[in-house]
Amino acid sequence: MLLIKKKNNQVYQRFTAQDAGWKYLNFCACLMKHGETWTENTGDYEYCIVLLGGNFSVKSDKGEWHTVNGRKNVFSGLPHAIYLPANTQFTLTADSEVLDIACCRVQTNQKHEPIFVTPQMSHDMGIELRGGDNASRQINRILPPGSSCHRIVSVEVYTPGGNWSSFPAHKHDERILNPDGTLKEACLEEIYFYKIEKPQGFAFQHVYTEDRSLDELVEARDGDVVLIPRGHHPVVAGHGYNVYYLNFLAGSDQSLASSDDPDHKWLYGTWKTMDPRLPLVQLTANN
Repeated sequence: MLLIKKKNNQVYQRFTAQDAGWKYLNFCACLMKHGETWTENTGDYEYCIVLLGGNFSVKSDKGEWHTVNGRKNVFSGLPHAIYLPANTQFTLTADSEVLDIACCRVQTNQKHEPIFVTPQMSHDMGIELRGGDNASRQINRILPPGSSCHRIVSVEVYTPGGNWSSFPAHKHDERILNPDGTLKEACLEEIYFYKIEKPQGFAFQHVYTEDRSLDELVEARDGDVVLIPRGHHPVVAGHGYNVYYLNFLAGSDQSLASSDDPDHKWLYGTWKTMDPRLPLVQLTANN
C-alpha cells in the first residue's frame, strides 16, 4: 500500500517502519487542543517535529524552546521545527487553540544536540525556487543534507496549482558511488505528507520503476501520506489547487543524492521562466 488516507481523529496519520515494511521511517501527524501535552522519551530514536499550524512549547532535559507567531497553516508562513536527539525526555505543550504537528522518528546510535528551526533560520538556509515554467516549485529547508543529525532529511515543497513537482522524475533506492568515491545515489525511504490549500483539492503522484515492476498512480488529498519504497515519484497539483507536501527521508546517508529517469533528463535547461506565483510563502512579520 502506497497511499495512507487521512483519519478523522486527533492522531490523523500514523505508521511505523514495520507497518510500511521499512527499516527507518516512522511517522505521525496529530491535532492538539490548547493546554494538551505530549510527554515522551525519544529513547533510541531521533525525532523531527514540524509545526504545521499553531504554537507549541517544549521542555526537555536538554533545553526549552517555544514558537513565536507560529504560522496559522502551512500556506501562511515558513516553518518552525525541532530536532530532538536520542535519549531526550520531553514534554510538548499546545499553546494555541489548535495545534497541528507532524513528527518523524528514526532509530539511531549517534549522539547529537537539539536543533530548533525558526522561520528566520529556514529563510536564512535559503528558499529555493526549482524547475521552471509549469514545473516550478518552492523548497523550504528544515533538516537539509549536512544537518547535525544522524539520518533524517526534511524539506517542505510548495507546488502552484497545475504545476508538476519532483520532476523530471528521480529515484534514490540504491546506494551508488561515483568513480571518485563520492556519493551518486543514496538508498532512502521517503514519505510525501500532503496539505492542499482548498479542501476539495488534490494532487496525483506516480510511483514507478523503470521496468514497471512497481507502477502506481494515486490521488492524494489533504492530510494523506504517500510512501515511496523505491522508484521514481513525480507529482502534479490539480489545476487551481496549490499543493504542499512535507518530505521526510532516511536511509543509507543523510543526503538527497538521486538519479534521474533517463527518459526525462532532456527537460533540464529547456525552461524559459519561473512561475510568477512563486514563492507561495515567505518570511513575514507574522512569523
